[in-house]
Amino acid sequence: MASLPPGNLALGGGDPRRSSFQSENTRTDVTPRETSKRREVSFEEYTYYAAITRAEEKEANARFIAARGARNFKNVVKGRFSNGRLEREAFNQAPDSLPNGETDEKGHHEKSLRIAQSPSDANNGITEAQRHTASRALRTASWGTIFYLITTDILGPTGAPWTFAQMGYGPGVALYTVFGAMSFYSGWILWKVFCGLDSNQYPIRGYGDFFYRIFGSWARHFVNVAQALQMLLSVAVLILSNGQSISQISRGSSGDSMGICFVACMIIFMSAGLLLGQIRTLQRLGWLANLSVWMTVILVLLCMVSVKYGPNYAAIEASFGMPPGEPIQTFAGTPPPGLTTGGTGFVASLNGLNVAVYAYGGALLFAALMAEMRHPLDFWKSLLVAEIFIYVTYIFFGIFVYSYQGQYVYNPSVQGIAVYSIQTAANILSLVSNLIAAVLYSNIGLKVVYMEVFHELLGFPDLTTKTGKIWWAALIPVYWVVAFIVGAAVPQFSYVVGLIGALFILSFTYTFPAWLAVGYWVKKDAMVEEELRFDPVTNTYNYVDHGWKRWRRGFMKKPFFNAFNIFYFLGALVTCGLGCYSSIESLRQAFDSNIATSLSCTPPL
Repeated sequence: MASLPPGNLALGGGDPRRSSFQSENTRTDVTPRETSKRREVSFEEYTYYAAITRAEEKEANARFIAARGARNFKNVVKGRFSNGRLEREAFNQAPDSLPNGETDEKGHHEKSLRIAQSPSDANNGITEAQRHTASRALRTASWGTIFYLITTDILGPTGAPWTFAQMGYGPGVALYTVFGAMSFYSGWILWKVFCGLDSNQYPIRGYGDFFYRIFGSWARHFVNVAQALQMLLSVAVLILSNGQSISQISRGSSGDSMGICFVACMIIFMSAGLLLGQIRTLQRLGWLANLSVWMTVILVLLCMVSVKYGPNYAAIEASFGMPPGEPIQTFAGTPPPGLTTGGTGFVASLNGLNVAVYAYGGALLFAALMAEMRHPLDFWKSLLVAEIFIYVTYIFFGIFVYSYQGQYVYNPSVQGIAVYSIQTAANILSLVSNLIAAVLYSNIGLKVVYMEVFHELLGFPDLTTKTGKIWWAALIPVYWVVAFIVGAAVPQFSYVVGLIGALFILSFTYTFPAWLAVGYWVKKDAMVEEELRFDPVTNTYNYVDHGWKRWRRGFMKKPFFNAFNIFYFLGALVTCGLGCYSSIESLRQAFDSNIATSLSCTPPL
């Protein structure tokens, strides 16, 4: 996540006019039963339909495997570039076909899209079975595809060497190991909750849907507001880091001149993103996610090749005030004061921790990824293989660069390359990849803000209307300007990344899943045999009790598991607080020492 790769572009993108952040009763993909009565859907109803959907998916997946046979590595790779064609062909063999006998690939997919997205207040002659068939037809991603997308979404190794420089070999390895294992556990939680609550009747589309179904609308609003803030700050960080890249390129191989004014460099990147941000739909851009991974691989290789030429001493001195001249040193344990660029002692270790947390961020998109899977029960395979690959990459790359550059490691490591030609090639690759990511994050972020504030609270028109499209075009520049002001006001990349990592990435990857786990399993385990199962005819469930007694029963069904999740939640909160403290303290010291200056022509590296 440190390099903010646009992982979910490979899902075929999404139209910002169709929001997964609306309430269950106002979304356009819910059933007529739900919207006509405007009733509150119970937790038990969600689980009832989810169990039916999982059973249907198991049967459909068995047919799919029988039709296609075993998938070897070659077929997995080919399938990644097929845009779902083979999956749809196999799906067409299912006995429940779509209306009007449409069986060709294009017609089948377009009909599926129209049925699945048709307004819920009019059946248009479409039966419930046909709607379910259409919904399944749009879920084509295999677990191999999702492995690729998780890797694309999370993988961002350019901050790993800086983490090792703040903590040393031993603590650095321990940190990446613990946070890697816990990020997998958080992903496992989201997977179990998704499988337990997602259905054809009530599909989960976004992260906020988890919390709405367990805690209510207030939790969804809280999570979505936090998501919108994270996206805004992510765009701000991209403007800052890519402004630094443009500044490095503009100074030429001598590096003596200041080059283009640094604020102007950020405005250049902001302007490009502002123009591309006018695109409301991101359909058929899946190949960009493939390109993003290869760009990351090339960046890693360029950084590894460049270490033999030494660190970028000028960038280190400009950003952190550490003068060159000292011999390069590495440490097994925590480095002594004066040999870290992230502060001293405990603060330096916490800043390194923040960047490591940022590197594992990506759980925010897991709901969208699982929503695209043909067989969501296989998600754990994707997650496990992806986490292992990402962990090995972080450890190897971080130790390799730190071993050569020691205390002079720069974050991001691309801008710590000393040779101008290699540095420029890496910066150009980074610019292209990050521009795509910035457009994606601004698209998602503005969508959340528009639906949560402008549409629901202020009564602005829906984005599908002509007036809504005009508002979109007008608000995109405002969004990018705000992100620019945030990025330009605090021009210290590592500490800003650390603050976002502690306050938001850590919350979405660790704190929120732990909170979700407690609520989900307590509610699920509170259900007993004495209670009649959910009745789909009357939409009722026969509760034997309510309140504290019911919560206690649910908790005591798995007391150690639930206690661990509470401990996990509290530990994540404490880590969030410590991370915020270290980042804010480091930013304060940077401004006091005049290392960082707001809205300045002088580049911070």
